[in-house]
Amino acid sequence: MYQRKIEKEYRCGMEVTIEVIGGKWKPCVINHLSTGKKRPSELQRYIPVASRRALNIQLNEMEEHGIIKKTVYPIVPPKVEYELTDLGKSLLPITMAMEDWGMGFREQFLNIEIKKNLNK
Repeated sequence: MYQRKIEKEYRCGMEVTIEVIGGKWKPCVINHLSTGKKRPSELQRYIPVASRRALNIQLNEMEEHGIIKKTVYPIVPPKVEYELTDLGKSLLPITMAMEDWGMGFREQFLNIEIKKNLNK
């Protein structure tokens, strides 16, 4: 994981939450893993716009924070699966609320984006 030059102090809960689930794809991954174990290729298909590298970095960060568990099976070729830990499952109300809010605001957001692009 990236080493900061200046350590964060995490003075409030919001800073901790953002550190753990802040990332372009982390909430999406958490929601997708809510239905059970997934292989990396399944996650990639679920979020096709995410690069494999970006997804890998965020999966590693979530594993380090104890949000997901990675299981590597000792077979050839290697098989890897990710699943939510109990701590990860405790984030589902937050990420599901984000999904619900986004879907409720989606149409308005798309209209705003269309207007912005027309004015360019």
